[in-house]
Amino acid sequence: MRNRSLEDFYQEIAEKSGRQISELLPPDIHKDIGHFNVFDIADTIREFKRKQVMPYDRRAYYKISLIRGKNRAEYADKIINIKQNALLFATPKVPYHWVPEDEVQSGSYCVFTEAFMVKNKSGVLLDELPIFRTGGFPVFEISESQASEAAEIFRKMEREITSEYEYKYDLLRSYVLELIHLGQKWQPLQPDQVEQNASSRIVSLFIELLERQFPIETQNNRPLRSATEYAERLAIHVNHLNKVLKEQTGKTTTDLIRGRMIQEAKILLRQTDWTVSEIAFSLGFEEVAHFSNYFKKQTSLTPLAFRS
Repeated sequence: MRNRSLEDFYQEIAEKSGRQISELLPPDIHKDIGHFNVFDIADTIREFKRKQVMPYDRRAYYKISLIRGKNRAEYADKIINIKQNALLFATPKVPYHWVPEDEVQSGSYCVFTEAFMVKNKSGVLLDELPIFRTGGFPVFEISESQASEAAEIFRKMEREITSEYEYKYDLLRSYVLELIHLGQKWQPLQPDQVEQNASSRIVSLFIELLERQFPIETQNNRPLRSATEYAERLAIHVNHLNKVLKEQTGKTTTDLIRGRMIQEAKILLRQTDWTVSEIAFSLGFEEVAHFSNYFKKQTSLTPLAFRS
């Protein structure tokens, strides 16, 4: 499974809706302010149902959704059932699966990059906020009055994004922060149950998160390397992750990570002109000697011997 970028997100909507990407993008958006956009859920679902395909993105961006309808959110070994109204806060660091459970779905959602927010006025990074911190369950079942309060913020976003106000993106940032603070005020749900297929789901989400680290496209793109880092992103204990992966795959978490790292190292050695030192750094090794020993232990060849 590959990581879905914003470009993938827009390309998919354009293909399924029959519209041009330029029609979907906000007017006057430019790269130096990051990216922000707001959508109507009913419109999105209608377009995808017409093509018999529902959108499922890998979220290489942040997303806040107000969803009206019966749904289920799956996070590794935990399930959160939503009966009516929910706020969902998605971060690139925590994979999840959202499953609509009835045909009547409505609401709104906004997508934005870290660059769009950068830092809020208090200087706190997004991932330092409780709502986006790994280890939690950022899905909130909310009352009808709370849903109406959130819906009004989304209506303001929808009106503002097409306005000609010179500082509209500053205002839109404040609306995003308002949603974040509402979410942090409202108590999140606790997982309803652990299903019998929880182990299979943990394996699937681990593989997805592992694949998100690749391909390595820049020398500053350093992947997660430890079992603990993966467990934190999946919001489960590292011992539980190790146990499930060993039972389901016959391999340890470290074995699976190491195997994918070696696979990527081979690709970089064969398909790029990067030096061994540059490849080592891009894979998270501070010392080229450590990388060389790591690679040779797994392949019986040094990186240079493999490249030649």
